[in-house]
Amino acid sequence: MMGSPEKAQWPAAGLDLARLRRIGWQPLPFVEFVVKINSRCNLACDYCYVYEMADQSWRDQPKSMSARVFAESCRTIAEHARRFALPAVNIVFHGGEPLLVGHRALDGFARQAHETLEPITAVRLGMQTNGVLIDDAFLRICARWGIRIGVSIDGDEAGHDRHRRYRRGAGSYTDVARGLDRLVHGTYSDLYSGLLCTIDVDNDPLDTYEGLLHFNPPAMDFLLPHGNWTTPPPSTGTAAGRTPYADWLIAIFDRWYDAPRLETRVRLFDEVIQLLLGGPSHSESVGLSPIRLAVFETDGSLEQVDALKSAFAGAARIEAAAAGNPLDDALWHPAVVARQIGIEALSDVCRCCPIHNVCGGGHYAHRYRAGTGFRNPSVYCADLMKLIRHVEARVRADLPTSAAG
Repeated sequence: MMGSPEKAQWPAAGLDLARLRRIGWQPLPFVEFVVKINSRCNLACDYCYVYEMADQSWRDQPKSMSARVFAESCRTIAEHARRFALPAVNIVFHGGEPLLVGHRALDGFARQAHETLEPITAVRLGMQTNGVLIDDAFLRICARWGIRIGVSIDGDEAGHDRHRRYRRGAGSYTDVARGLDRLVHGTYSDLYSGLLCTIDVDNDPLDTYEGLLHFNPPAMDFLLPHGNWTTPPPSTGTAAGRTPYADWLIAIFDRWYDAPRLETRVRLFDEVIQLLLGGPSHSESVGLSPIRLAVFETDGSLEQVDALKSAFAGAARIEAAAAGNPLDDALWHPAVVARQIGIEALSDVCRCCPIHNVCGGGHYAHRYRAGTGFRNPSVYCADLMKLIRHVEARVRADLPTSAAG
């Protein structure tokens, strides 16, 4: 492909796989699989990295995954699990909007996953949905197969409807709230895994947090909008002295941290605190722990995490293996290796930074710069620095003197 950026940029160019093999480094097998059972969406969120950014490959995908392709994907996962003796795997039904496949297809997919994988490994099922189609029939299916449900919602009604609209312009909050009420207040509340909110610094942070708390989430997470040095995010903090995302998150952190009781878990804050105290990370957003996730598109092709589609067309692509199990082969794909080698994937600037073990260079997709690739600091570098330093100061102030030292 003439002018293809992925061939000339790090990690495709510059990551020495031969050296890693010589020193005995081995990639870790995949344990989490995002399965795109539907490639279209019933909303038109203006910040969506799948439909609104650089990579438009969704247009070439089948609208829904067929039963045959899903069964083959399960067999591929099962073979990978058997080879590496994995005790458990996570499968997340995703899209687009996964509930667009309908009740019968979702039930069939869940049944197939259990029948194919349970003889080999424990399988945990989850789903990330925009929530507007949640009904009692879907909830009964999720209860039957133990499908944990995460819902994407951006706070209160005004904040949510700023971006998460239907194609004709109407906001989706009322429908999302109706679906969440069924999940939260009915007999299926044990399926509720939490809420996912994309940050808009034009929305009041405390109104956003309180709007999410209204639905009694067991957990929530805040996502920085995907962008990079070539295509900066909105309200970017790259200008000297500006840290709009840190300021927004700090307001919520202080409200959350100072609450008289734990109201909910906030994944980003939990991860930063754990890393500051010397623990491991379990997030793509911070820390240096290996990423062990692969994506199956609706045609069965294998890709990396969708967020990379915000960088350039083809950034998430994994070339198909000529033979054998494609997951096994993908473990040595340069971009997969880059997300498992920790500090070696960081830029020189990051490696010299005193908080690189906590920040981890930020989300991999946010490091991209055309011409050099992904070996750069995060486009949110200043925001991450300010947020982490603030959390560190608050936590250390509450530690016993001996521990704080």
